[in-house]
Amino acid sequence: MEYVIFGVIAYLIGSIPFALVVGKIGYKIDVREHGSGNLGATNAFRVLGTKAGIIVTIADILKGTVAVIIPLLASYFFDVDVMRLIIGIFAVLGHTYPVFAKFKGGKAVATSGGIILGVNPLLFLAIIITFVLTLYLFKYVSLASMLTGVVATIISFFLDDILLCILIAVLTIFVIYRHRDNIKRIINKTEPKITWM
Repeated sequence: MEYVIFGVIAYLIGSIPFALVVGKIGYKIDVREHGSGNLGATNAFRVLGTKAGIIVTIADILKGTVAVIIPLLASYFFDVDVMRLIIGIFAVLGHTYPVFAKFKGGKAVATSGGIILGVNPLLFLAIIITFVLTLYLFKYVSLASMLTGVVATIISFFLDDILLCILIAVLTIFVIYRHRDNIKRIINKTEPKITWM
């Protein structure tokens, strides 16, 4: 029963549309009406700027982290085991299909990374490095997001944690699915590139 409760809590945490909140409170802008219309960090960067994009990215990462830490903290009071990975998926679903924003959210990248941060900080560091390097080389946020998921899946295969490996593989497939329009734009060379300072 506690897993159902944790799953609902994780979904609700994931549903908090930080891009929408930051846009409306800080800039009086509804990011759903600009750029890609997506409630993820990438659109926040494009529409609201670097400062807002960083805030949204960190907040979206922490959705996944908090979701997997809640059961861990609760284990001091209840009998809770490794199901926290699965509970973290509810935060991703909440971020992607948020009840607080008419079920239209982000593409699951940052919150998925937050799950990894909550269960394996070294793997999180590896995926951050992969993301930044890939983004620097190709200048596509979408491509960097998808390739980072693939690299995370490969690395997790060697960590002797089958559940984590399966979870990351599932999240990677989901992230790639959520980027299907971006893939078409990359092929057609119409996907926007980022510029470095």
